[in-house]
Amino acid sequence: AEHSWRLALMAFFMKDEFPALDMDKVIKMCLIHDLGECFTGDIPTFLKSAKDEKKEDTALFDWVASLPAPYNTELAALQTDEAKLYKALDKLEAVIQHNESDIRSWEPLEYDLNRTYAYDAVAFSPYLTKLREAIREDTEEKIKAAEK
Repeated sequence: AEHSWRLALMAFFMKDEFPALDMDKVIKMCLIHDLGECFTGDIPTFLKSAKDEKKEDTALFDWVASLPAPYNTELAALQTDEAKLYKALDKLEAVIQHNESDIRSWEPLEYDLNRTYAYDAVAFSPYLTKLREAIREDTEEKIKAAEK
């Protein structure tokens, strides 16, 4: 819930940077994007397989289809150009949240993941690429502080 809330808040603050996008759609996507995990459980990114993602997506789409009109059609129609922004923000928020966690809880592979994750998702936007770089700098500072 914390992830989805902060993700929606991040989208809200992107209105000026992406004026051509329907930010209401982006915020709605942020709010429902992980509902599939209600049915499958939350699997960490570094452990999630394509099969897990398909299972989550299927569970979410089935749940949306089961909703009464007009909610089912409104939520099903959210997969638009705005999805690119929400997916990028989703990945950025995950790295931010990870940076906030106790570094003693990090698995060895998470060091590289935190340094590289989401660059592909933000590549379409110079603004988001710059934001991703700032988040990577936070990661590097956290790692350096833990080495002392």
